[in-house]
Amino acid sequence: MFEDVGLLQKSLTPQQLRQLSPISLAYVGDAVYELYVRQHYLFPPRRTHHYHQQVVAQVRAERQAEQLHAIQTDLTDEERDVIRRGRNATVRSPKRLDPKTYQEATGLEALIGYLYLTDSERLFELLSRFTFDDEGDD
Repeated sequence: MFEDVGLLQKSLTPQQLRQLSPISLAYVGDAVYELYVRQHYLFPPRRTHHYHQQVVAQVRAERQAEQLHAIQTDLTDEERDVIRRGRNATVRSPKRLDPKTYQEATGLEALIGYLYLTDSERLFELLSRFTFDDEGDD
């Protein structure tokens, strides 16, 4: 299903890709990650508010930082660099969050955005390693 994510993306030249800021990559990555999580919770079918509760719990910065830690050892140097650039691009975090947690979540989103635009196969490989809390399933 999600393996065909490459069909949705617009081809970017290497020059265009280099022009994108880490925050722009995170912006795309945030949307891709949320779509992936939404798809994860589609089955078994339930009411929309239940989907929403499960998705919100998984797209929070704290949970994204945990997902990043889980895949950290499997990343390439290039991927680590994208994460570093994403982390360093954040200047403020929400008051409820530790700034480091917010930076890590932004780094993960930047990586997801980067891989969405460059290597959908690798993106799916990493996304498939994420674990989700299915607590409360009916």
